[in-house]
Amino acid sequence: TTVLDNLLLGRHIKFRKNPIDALLRMRKEELRHREVVEEIIDFLDLQAFRKARVIDCPYGIQKKVELGRALALEPKLLLLDEPVSGLTTEEKEESAYRIGEIRGRFRTTILLVEHDLRIASRLADRMVAFDYGQKIAEGRPEEVQRNPEVIRAYLGEG
Repeated sequence: TTVLDNLLLGRHIKFRKNPIDALLRMRKEELRHREVVEEIIDFLDLQAFRKARVIDCPYGIQKKVELGRALALEPKLLLLDEPVSGLTTEEKEESAYRIGEIRGRFRTTILLVEHDLRIASRLADRMVAFDYGQKIAEGRPEEVQRNPEVIRAYLGEG
């Protein structure tokens, strides 16, 4: 399927209704779905890939499509599990910027699971650090980063 189809699929899953009701409002709803999807395509800078098959797109673009499909559902809470893993440094920076913009633009709360502490610190208001399933620190990013247990667990003794 194409990038556009993938994002529209996210919209249709959210707004599935009874078939008769859907037929009566189909045109108006379809226009609204496309409007939202176009906003997401613009926001994620996917215009050049809209008709491309997702499977043929570079990995960084596929990650954007995944994020776009999630945004198409208009979630109040968006769980992102390692959204920048496997990306190049440049792609990580761009993704971090976009993720940072989601809260304001889409009025969405984000719960981020991320092992790249630099990216996580930039995006988070609050952080929780775990070591082998045990919470070792919680607080503002700068507090968590300075915590001796976090330094030991994530960076080693030194």
